Amino acid sequence: MRCPHCGSDDDKVIDSRTLANGESIRRRRECLSCGFRFTSYERIEEKPLMVIKRGGRREPFERQKLERGIIRALEKRPISQLSIENLVNEIEDQAAMKGKTANEIPSSELGEMVLDNLYSLDKVAYVRFASVYRKFETVVEFLEVIERLDHGPEHPAASPEPAAADPTANGCGSD
Repeated sequence: MRCPHCGSDDDKVIDSRTLANGESIRRRRECLSCGFRFTSYERIEEKPLMVIKRGGRREPFERQKLERGIIRALEKRPISQLSIENLVNEIEDQAAMKGKTANEIPSSELGEMVLDNLYSLDKVAYVRFASVYRKFETVVEFLEVIERLDHGPEHPAASPEPAAADPTANGCGSD
């Protein structure tokens, strides 16, 4: 590592610590030429996960967009911030695993992941997200989903639905 003080490439590591749950390393270094101490950080460089939008356009996965859509669906619901954070982490991990080989995931799969997870967490948030994601236009569409919720544990998204919309429509979802 090049010394920021004298430019020498000779240094030694004095201390190493893992940060961010092992995702990065902080190293305290000392230049062997001038004695200056400095800190360096190391982290794994990953190819970004790309989201394939409905029109075929690709954009980088943005955790903030995912979180915004979920927070909007869970607005005024008795769900803790920690539960929301865990939900976002779970969906982000699922998306990374699904898109592992090509570093890509269709926005439709991402939207279904959100629906699956919201269904388990909060039925009202599930209906809210589904209404935006699936672009409900009539009260009947709401009633059909609610009726399926009342008739058993089967996930309503498992039944045939109209073609899924982009989960980022109207600001919900991630991609």
